[in-house]
Amino acid sequence: MKKFNIRKVLDGLKEASSSSSSSTPSVQVGPQENNLIQETLQSEHFQLCKTVRHGFPYQPSSMAFDPVQKILAIGTQNGALRLFGCPGVECYCQHESGAAVIQLQFLINEGALVSALADDSVHLWNLRQKRPAVLHSLKFNKERITFCHLPFQSKWLYIGTERGNIHIVNVESFMLSGYVIMWNKAIELISRIDHPVPVLFLIIGFESGIVVLWDLKSKKADYRYTYDEAIHSVAWHHEGKQFICSHSDGTLTIWNIRGQGKPIQTITPHGKQPKDGKKPESCKPILKVEYKTTRIGDPFIIFSGGLSYDTVGRRPCLTVMHGKSIAVLEMDYPIVDFLTLCETPYPNDFQEPYAVVVLLEKDLVVIDLAQNGYPIFENPYPLTIHESPVTCCEYFADCPVDLIPALYSVGSRQKRQGYSKKEWPISGGNWGQGTQNDKHLMLQVLYKLKTAKVFDRNRSKEDKGSTEGSDEDPFAIQIMAFCPESRMLCVAGVSANVIIYRFSKLEVTTEVVQLLELRMQYELNEMESPDGGGGEQTSAHPTPGASPQTSGPPSHPSTSSNNSDGGNIPCLKVRSTPLKQSAGFQVDLVVQSVWVSGEPPQQITSLVLNSSYGLLRYICSAVGLCDINEYSATSEDRCKSPTSDHRDNSFSRSRSSSVTSIDKEAREAISSFHFCETFARKGDCTLTPCLYVGTSLGSVLVLALTLPAAGEQRQLQPVIISPTGMLVRLKGSIMRMAFLDSTGSLLPSAFEPWYEPNITADGEEREKIRKRRPVSVSPSSSQELNESQLAVVCSEKQAKVISLPSQTCIYKHSITENSFILRADVVQMNQGVCLACFCANGHIMTLSVPGLRPLMDVNYLPLTDMRIARTFCFTNLGQAMYLCSPTEIQRITYSQETCENLQEMLGELFTPVETPEAPNRGFFKGLFGGGAQSLDREELFGEIAAGKASRSLAQHIPGPGGLEGMKGAASGIVGDLARARIALDERGQKLGELDERTAAMMASADSFSKHAHDMMLKCKDKKWYQF
Repeated sequence: MKKFNIRKVLDGLKEASSSSSSSTPSVQVGPQENNLIQETLQSEHFQLCKTVRHGFPYQPSSMAFDPVQKILAIGTQNGALRLFGCPGVECYCQHESGAAVIQLQFLINEGALVSALADDSVHLWNLRQKRPAVLHSLKFNKERITFCHLPFQSKWLYIGTERGNIHIVNVESFMLSGYVIMWNKAIELISRIDHPVPVLFLIIGFESGIVVLWDLKSKKADYRYTYDEAIHSVAWHHEGKQFICSHSDGTLTIWNIRGQGKPIQTITPHGKQPKDGKKPESCKPILKVEYKTTRIGDPFIIFSGGLSYDTVGRRPCLTVMHGKSIAVLEMDYPIVDFLTLCETPYPNDFQEPYAVVVLLEKDLVVIDLAQNGYPIFENPYPLTIHESPVTCCEYFADCPVDLIPALYSVGSRQKRQGYSKKEWPISGGNWGQGTQNDKHLMLQVLYKLKTAKVFDRNRSKEDKGSTEGSDEDPFAIQIMAFCPESRMLCVAGVSANVIIYRFSKLEVTTEVVQLLELRMQYELNEMESPDGGGGEQTSAHPTPGASPQTSGPPSHPSTSSNNSDGGNIPCLKVRSTPLKQSAGFQVDLVVQSVWVSGEPPQQITSLVLNSSYGLLRYICSAVGLCDINEYSATSEDRCKSPTSDHRDNSFSRSRSSSVTSIDKEAREAISSFHFCETFARKGDCTLTPCLYVGTSLGSVLVLALTLPAAGEQRQLQPVIISPTGMLVRLKGSIMRMAFLDSTGSLLPSAFEPWYEPNITADGEEREKIRKRRPVSVSPSSSQELNESQLAVVCSEKQAKVISLPSQTCIYKHSITENSFILRADVVQMNQGVCLACFCANGHIMTLSVPGLRPLMDVNYLPLTDMRIARTFCFTNLGQAMYLCSPTEIQRITYSQETCENLQEMLGELFTPVETPEAPNRGFFKGLFGGGAQSLDREELFGEIAAGKASRSLAQHIPGPGGLEGMKGAASGIVGDLARARIALDERGQKLGELDERTAAMMASADSFSKHAHDMMLKCKDKKWYQF
């Protein structure tokens, strides 16, 4: 085999092009080249703002539900609020303090929400606008808040504190009342539940096990209930005659409000009952209990916790007790909170529960109580993106119109069975009524692909040792490359493997997974270490070996066999059994780097795919170029790669290869690739398929590709790579490369249109279809040969625009000096093309193309987590996204047009809904006083009766969402006009009804006058005794 050293080639390319690069102009631009392309993008076209946040709320801490509006609110430990309605209605809010949200309370059907935080502040949120805002805040200074409660249709909020006191807040003015329920013992108040019927009593539960029935009018304790175990929660029976408590020993106690001081029933649901009548064994605490009644049948008692201590390793459970049946529902994660959804919002009516919303640490589950077996509802929100930790993201904003329907079609077949047949109960809000195209603000899970199915998961001990080069999951995904037009997907894993998928609408069973093994070879040479500090040290410098040391084509089981020299061991073993692949992305080829001489392969750091050329390029410590376009399943078919990348394969059994490595310790490494059709050499007049290579020291090298014709020649003849020299050099590592035509339009990479790979035809017919399959190339191929192109190159520090084929630098801009760029993309906007950059110092910048004029520079997001750097990505139409937490995706826009129309594109949280009628109390109860009458609590809690609260107790802070803030956050001109039009219509309708009523009254008056006149004439001459 011919020896080939890529390192020497790179050095030769730099030396050969040093003369041309030295004459390249720097910042100077001639007046003629300044007017080559008229740029249309200006600074006013850019504005940065957040759009929507998707995913599961990170570290949830509390939850609330509006049973009339059908809106769910979730609070988190970092002070965030997430509100959910029907699919598409999602909203994210953030408390300024960032303190944990300990409790949420809806003002039911009022479009408002109360949040209590761990910093002892209470906030009132206005939900009647698309972006909720704080109306009022109340900051307690002397006492810590432990519990809040807001009764239905009440304007008085009860706040319990750590000292055992209860303060009362008017939610309209958000001012404290002078009415305070004091407790003379400094014990922690953990729960407080208002009486369900409109009487004067309040029930207060203390952690010590004491429950107090408080008389609001007389301001004294009416009754006390004592239990030996600490109380965690209290719940009323709807009639108000009984209540239930959950305790720290796993028991439930049911009490009559006029009992004998003892519970009428004590239950230990999960405790073993001794035969000798002794007290059941203690269990884990029951953290929360709810008591819901039905008109027909037994009540529901639902609680979390309470399992026996001997159930070690058992998953967290929610228990549903209905009559004599006890259902234990296991959860995948610890339970944070749960709520029972009922048909009525009135607590003094039969509840008729129909579902339970369970908030877990990493999931949201809704259980159907109306069906046998308690199935769960299918969740329409994208809350499972963190099912396994997210390692990389790619964002495509302008996909082909047929791609999403195709993914939805195959993804619908993946849905699990056994879901509830009912519709998702959290269905509030309104979405999709805006005048703008707001579809792109919604995120929906279309399809899931599990790459681990390709590999054999039952690895031996020897194989497990082969993954010691990575501390991550051996199946973790490192990089993705996707071609939306050809629907070809490449996935690079941390185990130095690349899987190539093709999209198919048909199910297929693959007998043998095609495998290509890459063997990296090194020779030890002495060289100066970059970190030697001036001294001479030796380090590993790889050069090609004397021979590739390849064995005959083995079968798949032997690809992981351990050799005496530790060679030919892949990090993962490709499965040897037939692989059943459902419709969707189906594996076409697996490329693996194997161990050599006891050294593990390096992880892949860059990946690029071109479906038109049928080539895949990736970087680890070596450069791999894989020909994936055409191959056959016959053993006679063999392809020889060019001397730079040798491949000797037999597709009927396995694929193996040997490539040459670049020095792992070298000062310069390859950092990026770009396939294109451009002018390969200086002064060329024809377009050639090329591969542009960017290095860590800012060099851009050009490799010309010679592709055989499609069909049989493509199988038999190699792809020839011809180095043509170094194009340009920049400061810092090369991040991104792109090409423009002579008009300044962005040139997309060539691609192959999608075709169905699993066609049902014989070999000859299949070959005919392949031969006549069209290949779409970049628009530049249809241009005149003498037209020029522009190459846009961006590094970590600066950007340059090179004119081709003259290879002269016509524009240069230094983007940052004190920081470095993490992500850069040349993106298409509605008005033109720009270069978008995200720097490590948190700045997001856009530059015009090709002029490289600064258009926007916003200090948006300082780099506080490597997760942001790993997942941040730009896309076309002014969109970007990143993983803001391990479970959430934040989408932003840098388009002024999108920011202006965002208010119209968002969903409505609050919609006018009529409140259900109150339950009928009955004629005789109301007539004879069988039930307690309602009390105007203004008489108790108002300033006249209770006085003013101490100013030192809490501080009132007006929020930005007050009247002025609400006016400023109105929906815009379109929404104002629509509301004005509706108001005018309503006013006209009311005026018309008034006119009709007036005319009817006038006619009635005329008729009455006529009848009165007739009666007067009839009785005019009669005496009184004649009547």
